[in-house]
Amino acid sequence: MKSAYMLFTLIMVQLLSGVTPVIADGDHLQARRLVESGEVLPLQSILDKYRADYPGRVIEVELEKKHGRIIYEIEIVDDRGEVRELYVNARNGELLKVEVED
Repeated sequence: MKSAYMLFTLIMVQLLSGVTPVIADGDHLQARRLVESGEVLPLQSILDKYRADYPGRVIEVELEKKHGRIIYEIEIVDDRGEVRELYVNARNGELLKVEVED
C-alpha cells in the first residue's frame, strides 16, 4: 500500500509540475524503499504540511543526503513568479531552511 502511495505521489508531482522530480539521484526505487521502511516521510505529506505557508506550483523535488540527514529539497514558484526552495528533514518533516532564488 505504501509503495502505491509513493508512486501516486511521484505521479502527482509530475502531473502538477510538468517536471520530472529528481528523487535520490534518479533512483525512485531507493526513494520508495526509504518511504516503505519508514526512514522518510512520503513526499505528499511534506507538501500538504507546507502548502498553506508556501503556495504555488512545485517545479522540482530532490531527495538528498546531506550532513548525515536525508533532506527533501522542494522548489516552488508562486503566482508572482518568485521561486523558493524549501529544505525539509525527510525523516520528521521539520522545515530546516527556505531560500528565495533570484
